[in-house]
Amino acid sequence: MISQRSARIVRSYVSSPAHGPLPALLLALTIVTGLVDAVSIIALGRVFVANMTGNVVFAGFALAGVPGYSGWGSVIALIGFVAGATGGGVVLLRTTRNRGKLLRNVVCIEFILTLGTLAVVLAFDTVLPGPAQYAAVLLLSLALGIRNAVVRHLAVPDMTTTVLTMAITGIGADLKKRDTASGLRRGLSIVAMLLGALVGAVLILRAGTSAALEAIAAMLLVIAILASVASHRPSDWQVEKA
Repeated sequence: MISQRSARIVRSYVSSPAHGPLPALLLALTIVTGLVDAVSIIALGRVFVANMTGNVVFAGFALAGVPGYSGWGSVIALIGFVAGATGGGVVLLRTTRNRGKLLRNVVCIEFILTLGTLAVVLAFDTVLPGPAQYAAVLLLSLALGIRNAVVRHLAVPDMTTTVLTMAITGIGADLKKRDTASGLRRGLSIVAMLLGALVGAVLILRAGTSAALEAIAAMLLVIAILASVASHRPSDWQVEKA
């Protein structure tokens, strides 16, 4: 039987009074982030599309002449991410005040942009030429920029879906305060991204980049459907937080 503590943990992700099922859905998106960064780093020229800190560092490596790092790729990713966050994110935030529908909408956009990336990859049998790589990087970074703007607006604690630095830092503080619930929440985010990166790398190495993108698209579709179903019945968690 599931212990009461385990049941409380599960409920905190799928039926939180403040956030409803958003924690579970954002945890799934964290897995997607690991998959996406596996694609961009392994197959698109060592470029992050979700972690812009890494791109700034990679751009520095490229400027220094370190082999294997794409300065243009990092710049394009930065431009795409900022454009998505400041442009697409702002527009999307005006479409609805329902938090569940807002998540559904942004995941649908990410799904469409992922399909666009898949189309670019499928247009070439083997290695993508430079322009195709840049197009794929731009599409994915736009998607992650829009998503980050929306996730930030949703304001679910420790659920950024893309950045783990503060989560890792916070684990030490949680242990010191004996706050096991917060520590577990942060730890699950780390495990989720690790799992996504692992699965993405395995898919790319054994089945190709297109297989990883297909897995990303499939996960996004499922998340969008779940978000749509969850937001269908009015509930307090759907209301925007002040």
